[in-house]
Amino acid sequence: MIDDPALLARAEALVAAYAAAGLRAACAESCTGGLVAGLLTAVPGSSAVVERGFVTYSNDAKSEMLGVPADLIATHGAVSKSVARAMAEGALAHSHADVAVSITGIAGPGGGSEAKPVGLVHFGLARRGAATRHIERRYGNLGRTEIRRLAVAEALELFGRAVEPVGTD
Repeated sequence: MIDDPALLARAEALVAAYAAAGLRAACAESCTGGLVAGLLTAVPGSSAVVERGFVTYSNDAKSEMLGVPADLIATHGAVSKSVARAMAEGALAHSHADVAVSITGIAGPGGGSEAKPVGLVHFGLARRGAATRHIERRYGNLGRTEIRRLAVAEALELFGRAVEPVGTD
């Protein structure tokens, strides 16, 4: 993803905006496997902004690293609104960041079902002092690389929405 000029330009703009606002960011990634954190940290000066990244590919990692309750995963599945929100909140709770974005989805080619098809991705956005938000995207079975690229782009968009002071949405 680092070689995608549009995504890199967006990451550069985010790092600049977060630095200007004095905000720190954290990522909690499952299906993207650290691509968002990797893209952000490709930007010079990102150490002032990127507080940490969590790659929580397994359910155990989601629970152990982010505090996502195992029963929440068992009830709703790892790819769900509830887990995406809990992942974002857990990233804030286990970091010194001001804003956290989470991503959990099915990038394929396997792993999908009728209820949760390949291309389904849930995102959480948590900011200290604000309500946690959720977005669901159904990209379709576009291939693993494209689904992950679209998820990275959406995560950058979410980080961008959180730059404004709390209460301005």
